[in-house]
Amino acid sequence: MSIIQTPSVTTVPVSFEVYPPRSDASDAALHRTIARLAEVEPSFISVTYGAGGSTAGRSLEVLRHIRRETRVEPLAHLTCVGNSYREATALIREFLDAGIRSFLALRGDAPQGAPEGPDGAGDLESAAQLVQLIDRVQAECSPYTEEPIPGVPGAARVERRRHVDIAVAAFPNGHPRSRYPAEHIDALLAKQAAGATLAITQLFFHADDYLAFVSRARAAGVVIPILPGIMPITSPSRLTRIVELTGQPVPGALAVDLDVEPTAEGRREVGVRYAAELCRAVLEGGAPGIHLYAFNHHRTVLATLAEAGVITPTEETS
Repeated sequence: MSIIQTPSVTTVPVSFEVYPPRSDASDAALHRTIARLAEVEPSFISVTYGAGGSTAGRSLEVLRHIRRETRVEPLAHLTCVGNSYREATALIREFLDAGIRSFLALRGDAPQGAPEGPDGAGDLESAAQLVQLIDRVQAECSPYTEEPIPGVPGAARVERRRHVDIAVAAFPNGHPRSRYPAEHIDALLAKQAAGATLAITQLFFHADDYLAFVSRARAAGVVIPILPGIMPITSPSRLTRIVELTGQPVPGALAVDLDVEPTAEGRREVGVRYAAELCRAVLEGGAPGIHLYAFNHHRTVLATLAEAGVITPTEETS
């Protein structure tokens, strides 16, 4: 079973990313957001994981909540940075024991102040290695199921268990640490060869960035679905932060529109409009769905999907 499924409420497959609450007080708000996101029947909701396991416990709590309280597939983030093979194996087993069958395997960034290289990254060196480890641990934990055959004492029907889905990151404009122009595509090919079943892109500001990247990746031999990752950017400060993290040029029109808009609600509408235009353009170009970074708030991402024509507008999305 793939985590990219035919939608029922939405016109195309959609998915969302949330992060673990930073305090007990924010649990209830996140649960309300998850309930609202679940109403559009997304393919999955992913839950981020702090570098070095800084939010591992809370991540698992959120994943369990999604699995228990909704019909949506929970997808667990895992990172190489700060994890050894032993630590990562134990964590993967814990997630599998909780019924989690979908993962996003990331190399991750070292915590601020931590050294780069082996000392800062643990002994998992790449997302491709983490993909292989997830696949191997799942095979060791549950290679098959046994179902008793009615009327035949002692007999059982043996079937393979559902294989885990493993998503990986893709970088439409290249990874900031790439050593040569096509390294990000070579890395994606390595992740695919290791067993990845889906790629989700990092942020981009122009539809052509995504569409051209998919074309290059396909020409190089990438066959797994490549989901566009889109974030409605609703403030100048958030835009500045995103540009710093991605190393991409400032998107001039969006930056100007956010700067000149005097109200927070007006800036939210600017961000929704730009993100919706991006959604429409990549879908028209053949994207297999939309993955939205929700920042633990449902209103803006649902408004984006409504503006893009992916879901029916409601009072809360307007």
